[in-house]
Amino acid sequence: MAVVFSDLHTESGLKALNDFLSGKSYVSGDQLTKDDIKVYAAVLEKPSGDLYPNASQWYESVSSKLAASFPGKAVGVRIGGQAAPAETAPVKEAKESAGDDDDLDLFGDETEEEKKAAEQREAAKASSKKKESGKSSVLLDVKPWDDETDMKKLEEAVRSVEMPGLLWGASKLVAVGYGIKKLQIMMTIVDDLVSVDDLVEDHLTAEPINEYVQSCDIVAFNKI
Repeated sequence: MAVVFSDLHTESGLKALNDFLSGKSYVSGDQLTKDDIKVYAAVLEKPSGDLYPNASQWYESVSSKLAASFPGKAVGVRIGGQAAPAETAPVKEAKESAGDDDDLDLFGDETEEEKKAAEQREAAKASSKKKESGKSSVLLDVKPWDDETDMKKLEEAVRSVEMPGLLWGASKLVAVGYGIKKLQIMMTIVDDLVSVDDLVEDHLTAEPINEYVQSCDIVAFNKI
């Protein structure tokens, strides 16, 4: 069951903390934990050693461990202006980090089990955030140079283009006029991997396929 401390800026709140720490080194056991950081952030200043000896000793112990973790030289800062523990942004941040960030390791004393659990949580987060790339279905009109173009070889040349994320589908020949036919062919692409414009310019209308293909037009482009 969670321990609740309140009004740690008042005498009654400090007395409750002092009584709770009787016979204890830290809030949740014999080692410094994030529970101590939470409570420490809520106490405005070191409790009086005469009035609250247990809380005072605990506060000094937490302070010394925190100081060892931050090598910068302190010049001495006091917070004034309010008696109540108004949470400044840094204090609020410290409390939220201590309470919400399960992977926080201020003192480098994580056990192997804790490290493994943290790695599993990170892997789960990465997996949930990974977004599958979208796919599209594209219908192309592939036009030959003239009525003498071998349409079978034209289609073979088109289908010879292979790249990651490209899958050729069904096709048919459609009469254009004057004995000329065009090839209509379906393809499925992974949007992040295949650019239709690059496919047409760099492959379908470039050497050696441009021996058969005069031009390509996109007839339909639908997200899957």
